[in-house]
Amino acid sequence: MSVWQLVAVGLVMLLGLVGVLVPGIPGQAIVWAAILWWALTDVTPAAWSVLIGATALLLLVQALRALLPKRRPKQTGAPPKVLMIGGLAAIVGFFVVPVVGGAVGYLGAVYGMERTRLGSAGAGRASLSSVMRATGYSVLAELYACLLAVGAWICVLVMG
Repeated sequence: MSVWQLVAVGLVMLLGLVGVLVPGIPGQAIVWAAILWWALTDVTPAAWSVLIGATALLLLVQALRALLPKRRPKQTGAPPKVLMIGGLAAIVGFFVVPVVGGAVGYLGAVYGMERTRLGSAGAGRASLSSVMRATGYSVLAELYACLLAVGAWICVLVMG
């Protein structure tokens, strides 16, 4: 696979990661399609292993969505910008501090923005709690599944 194709696959995966944060865009399907594209072009056992693992993980998260609370972003009381920046901070945090940085980035960004907007630490914590109940758990579960799939893709590219 050429470098330009890898860049295109990476950009599609990035679009999928952002798509998880935006209601109505099938982010998980976009990430999976990018991994499928890569695996069909780069026919190696490692590529097929990533495809099989990503498929299993993304299907598991889809099955578990029924157990997670439904996304209700309007009921959080937080502006949509806060939720989007929280998600982007989770994506950056996942790669800066592998795996745990995603949750830290999401929680930290939402709390920081809400504390600034509302003016006190108690109000920021209350708003963070409301955001997590209304959207946070389902967004983090879907985002982490996609981030783990993208992380596996990156590991195979770097190692192999």
